[in-house]
Amino acid sequence: MAAPIYWRDKRILFKLEGTYGTDAAPTGAANAILGYDVTFKPMEGQDQERDLEQPGMGANGTIPTDIHAKLELTVDLSASGTAGTAPAWGPLLRACAVAETITAGTNVVYSPIVQGQEAGTVHISIGGTRYVMLGTRGTAEFMLDAQQTPKIKFDLTGLFTLPTDTAPPTVDLASWTEPLLVSHNNTPVFTIGGTSLAMKTAKLALGNKVEPRFLVGAERVLITDKSELFETTVEAQDLANFNPFQMASEMAKVPVVLTHGTEGGKIATLSLPTAQMQRPSLGQSQGVTEWPLRLVPRAATENSQWSLTLT
Repeated sequence: MAAPIYWRDKRILFKLEGTYGTDAAPTGAANAILGYDVTFKPMEGQDQERDLEQPGMGANGTIPTDIHAKLELTVDLSASGTAGTAPAWGPLLRACAVAETITAGTNVVYSPIVQGQEAGTVHISIGGTRYVMLGTRGTAEFMLDAQQTPKIKFDLTGLFTLPTDTAPPTVDLASWTEPLLVSHNNTPVFTIGGTSLAMKTAKLALGNKVEPRFLVGAERVLITDKSELFETTVEAQDLANFNPFQMASEMAKVPVVLTHGTEGGKIATLSLPTAQMQRPSLGQSQGVTEWPLRLVPRAATENSQWSLTLT
């Protein structure tokens, strides 16, 4: 009897493609991903019913169609440790219709794009079986909750290929840095409309619409639209200090700034320059009144609805 294949014994590699849908040949030495909460669906799609009229009674066969693969995983949102050096998760974010702009020795800035979208190749080795996703694109969520490590959750879709028996690669994970806990000391700035607020949770969802599109002569995974949303829960204040109800009533567009980290090379600043306040809600935790808030990042100029700057 063959030995079992253990789910925990996996290696995930990701590399951006030079030509869409062509295996970028990621290596364990340069392209290993350190993630968790991994869900992998290697052969998603539809089953076309045959519904044949034939003698007797019985089930007909089916034909698989629209075959693609899906990978969900979470990584730590941590800067590289060196200003102007891209983090190890940068290629994953670039595959989510995001541009990476590097100023050597100074910063790395991520911002949304429409044209020039990139895609990548995923290799997943589980035991001695290798699964490959080509032309991979996706969407992401930034999550920064108090007393938790900051995270980026990715939902990726790629073209299906048949898995193979392949020896697993040796991986180097040294470029992945330890995250800083989201806390009063480590997260010095959280403001909405210039007002400092006591924040419990914060999440920016990129809201990319990711669609496999299979035609004769072209099989691709496309990002056809996006609709970002920022959600946060904060402690309620006197309305004279901060009034989200009036902001929502006036459809006010206000800046949101969240800075995490205090040491050079380890600072991440999420900025939403013109976020429209939506109708707030009301809640409580530990007997303290809270406002769950939703803001829609709006673009004052094209592709300016948000940015993530690492310094």
